[in-house]
Amino acid sequence: MTTLALIARNRLALWGGIVLILVILLALVTPWLPLYPPNATDPSIKNAWFGEEGHLLGTDHLGRDILSRLLWGTRVSLAIGFASAVIAAVLGAAIGIVAGYFGGRTDNILMRLIDLIMGFPYILLALAIVAALGPGLMNALIAVAAVNIPFFARNIRGVTVGIAHKEFVDAAKLAGMGHVRIILTEILPNVVPVIVVAASTTVGWMILETAGLSFLGLGSQPPDPDLGSMLGLAKDSLITDPHVSYPPGLMILIIVMSINLLGDGIRDALDPRLRSGALSRPAAATTVDRRGAAPAFRDEGILEMTDLSTEFRLKRRTYKAVGGVTLAVKPGECLGIIGESGSGKSVTALSVMGLVASPPGVITGGAVYVEGEDTVGMPYRQLRALRGDRVAYIFQDPLATLHPLFTVGDQLVEAIRVHHRVSDKEARAKALELLKQVRIPNAESRIDSYPHEMSGGMRQRVGIAMALANDPEVIIADEPTTALDVTVQAQILSLLSDLRRERGLAIVFITHDFGVVAQLCDRVAVMYAGRIVEEGSTSDILRSPAHPYTKRLIACVPELGEGKRALAAIPGLPPAVDRLPDGCHFADRCPKARDVCRQDDVALMGQGGRAVRCLFPEAEVPGAPEAVPGPPVEAEPITADRVEAAQ
Repeated sequence: MTTLALIARNRLALWGGIVLILVILLALVTPWLPLYPPNATDPSIKNAWFGEEGHLLGTDHLGRDILSRLLWGTRVSLAIGFASAVIAAVLGAAIGIVAGYFGGRTDNILMRLIDLIMGFPYILLALAIVAALGPGLMNALIAVAAVNIPFFARNIRGVTVGIAHKEFVDAAKLAGMGHVRIILTEILPNVVPVIVVAASTTVGWMILETAGLSFLGLGSQPPDPDLGSMLGLAKDSLITDPHVSYPPGLMILIIVMSINLLGDGIRDALDPRLRSGALSRPAAATTVDRRGAAPAFRDEGILEMTDLSTEFRLKRRTYKAVGGVTLAVKPGECLGIIGESGSGKSVTALSVMGLVASPPGVITGGAVYVEGEDTVGMPYRQLRALRGDRVAYIFQDPLATLHPLFTVGDQLVEAIRVHHRVSDKEARAKALELLKQVRIPNAESRIDSYPHEMSGGMRQRVGIAMALANDPEVIIADEPTTALDVTVQAQILSLLSDLRRERGLAIVFITHDFGVVAQLCDRVAVMYAGRIVEEGSTSDILRSPAHPYTKRLIACVPELGEGKRALAAIPGLPPAVDRLPDGCHFADRCPKARDVCRQDDVALMGQGGRAVRCLFPEAEVPGAPEAVPGPPVEAEPITADRVEAAQ
């Protein structure tokens, strides 16, 4: 999407840009319009009302045409406002980049000078500069630009500090590039969007400041007009002839409002996070657009999903992230959901409590029952009461989910008090007990630690403690061990297993590691392209996988002590979920695929808790087609050279 299209997506910014362009065009063509001379006086028609004596907007106290002076004054005000913004942006950005890049003494000296300027009220400083230089438009421009330099310097310095220590800047230094070249080629391109955004949002303010100086008689000097001086002259007849002040006042309002609205649109278009929608505010719960009635409750577990479907609607495209998932988990049971990245595991879990961001996420079908109560479309007050209380969530990255400005104890206390009316002392005592239960060493001192003061494994334990804070019946763990080393991963898995036995928790464990599944889970559901392709007990699936996709996933797991066993790899890539193929979604990557696999949709077939979505399964599954052995899994052998390279 182009920058103009992104700006146009913001309706207010679009209208602001249109109005500003019209004002600028009007100001540019002013010399060729059939207007009265802006300084021609006629005392006989002074303070004429709108339309009198052939003057569309009337005349001022000297009989000068207000329309002519308004358009000529708009030219001056726009020129001074934009010129002062460019000067302030260039000088302020230069100071900020130099201070942020070099740091140390250079940074201290430059920033202390900026602080000195900021120590004076900006309007008083502008008045002092104009008083020292003398009244006039050019001196007003200098004053307005000078008082706004600190704004740009401070903003750009902060951005530059974060960029100056990046790896690409270090690489440029190692390549022998000089400081000037690094600043121009590496730093400046990364701060230009910030400079443009800052300038676009402050140019309106600078026009106001220039108008304020002219209003006080320190800017444009008679008889030359600008919007501020026109208001200044109109103040003397404000009681008797207030209409004289309306045109310049309204023009200032139109210009400043249109610039500010357009500045918001430019900010949205230049910020990559806003471009992608990453900073858009999602709804409190996932939007529900369920087609048809909710499926009946089957009473197969404490948490039960039936034909759950979730989509992401982005403009004209629809991404079917979850396509009819049916699962259930009983108290004390651990259900593993496994599959490649992008197979729909996390979206399925987030849909349970309506946590899929909307827009663009929409739950389009099915039901999610928690103890027989459907959470899809549930009123937000009831859904909020369930979240973190009866159903808890353990996220993958605790450093991103724990608040960096609050201690872990404060966050645990808050999680408890949101759902239970207890005193701070009682909540803190329970928080301390939770930290001990998840085996945090020195819990008494760690309760007052901030997340950044803890290791990754300890932060994950805090996340588990927060999930346990309100004694939930169900815990959804979304790849909680992915970023941890093997030792800490084993500790976390052991902890979850112990807590499950002690508390009778139902756990939904999302992972893409069959080793984790084998250690923790009772049953496994294998997902591919948003659908369950195989389901069964962990032992059955690990010993005799029925779906070709499952078999290849298991073959990808390395085994220590097995010599030069070939490592399998699944050829190809998963299908795009906005263009899912007909029939079996795995057919294009499956060595056993036949024409019939690509024709009609393949149902999940089986009985007794064992099911497979395949017409030619690898192993016998009751209620499914007979097994058809496939070709051996091909992989590159592990040679001595590869072992040495890995070491």
